[in-house]
Amino acid sequence: MLYKLWRSFFKEILLLKRDIGGIVIIFLMPLLLIITITLIQDSTFKNLEGSKIPIIFIDNDHSEISKRIESELKASKSFQLLNNYNENSAKAAVFSGEYQMAIVIPQNLTKDINSNIDSKVQTIVSSFGLETDSASAKVVATKAKDIHLYFDPATNVGFKNSVMNAINKMVFEIENKKIYKAFQDQLGTTENLDNKSLITFKEIVPKSALEAKPNSVQHNVPAWALFAIFFIVVPLSINLVKEKSQGTSVRVRVSPTPYYIHILGKTFTYLIICVIQFLLMVAVGIWLFPLMDLPQFDVTGKMFDLIIVTLFAGLAAIGFGVLLGTVAKTQEQSAPFGATSVVVLAAIGGIWVPVFLMPDFMQKIAAFSPMNWGLNAYYDIILRNSDIGDIAKELIFLFLFYVAMVGIALFYERRQNAV
Repeated sequence: MLYKLWRSFFKEILLLKRDIGGIVIIFLMPLLLIITITLIQDSTFKNLEGSKIPIIFIDNDHSEISKRIESELKASKSFQLLNNYNENSAKAAVFSGEYQMAIVIPQNLTKDINSNIDSKVQTIVSSFGLETDSASAKVVATKAKDIHLYFDPATNVGFKNSVMNAINKMVFEIENKKIYKAFQDQLGTTENLDNKSLITFKEIVPKSALEAKPNSVQHNVPAWALFAIFFIVVPLSINLVKEKSQGTSVRVRVSPTPYYIHILGKTFTYLIICVIQFLLMVAVGIWLFPLMDLPQFDVTGKMFDLIIVTLFAGLAAIGFGVLLGTVAKTQEQSAPFGATSVVVLAAIGGIWVPVFLMPDFMQKIAAFSPMNWGLNAYYDIILRNSDIGDIAKELIFLFLFYVAMVGIALFYERRQNAV
């Protein structure tokens, strides 16, 4: 049995040696893709990682509240504040698309808010029959002040809402503290009232994920490794079609060797190719990308788990290739359909565009792509330091996909031969 399996494996190696063009496609094309796409996407991923957005900040108040808003915006590490503008020039710059937004703090914002708070506090204190300071009782409330926000018309609505909510929260917290202080002054108490929020938010994350920051390399190396792995569908299906047209499959069926040995020989051959493809991708990420001012791909302590995922992803790709090569009658059918189907699976599986950026409907469809299973398994290991047990579900799905594809191919082959 082992000898027959070895001879089947050796036959596949000979077939690949005769197809230089196929070898180039299998190994060289994915390397060119990963280098090109990573260079193109690097700046985009840096933006997603939190590079600062330049915005115009105009302070016409020059007092407590405006300085607090400015310091909070700087502390968020999301914005780069530009101050050398007036309101008219800022409006022109934003509406022309030069900048995404401008914030204009009106004059006397702090003074008017203090007046409003003092007036309201005095009214409340008076309603309880308590005496108020005669000098401060003359304070008259003023109308609400407007903080002007200018947005580029092309700016996303979600970004607008998040900025407005953030500024509103800052002003609310400042007003809250001033109200506490005003009550202290009116009631004549010297006790320091604790005006901290009664509810706070604390994000709970695994210790292993605290330093996990996805970048262009961490996305593209596993993503394009998967694309390369699944692209073996094309040469594998073509070889199966060739065997049928040249009569090799007939000789295999009449030989004493079971047909599944023939399939296992192809499986072992192309699994080795898948591992070599992945190792080449990893080598590019480790040694070539740093020379191109890109982040280095870190696989410290993760290589064994990554190779396990590669083997299961390779099984899924091989199963799909076996089914396609079994069903197709000509190379003109197998090659275009194989290439197109791999591109479609890559598109819906998150290789081209991350799944979280897709519409909800497409995110549900992505869950059925074997490339998405493999990509999620890679991400769990690379970004979340998961082990094999944590990604068992994805590995099982990939293996069942292989079993289903080969099972259908064997059933179809028997039906065809029985006719």
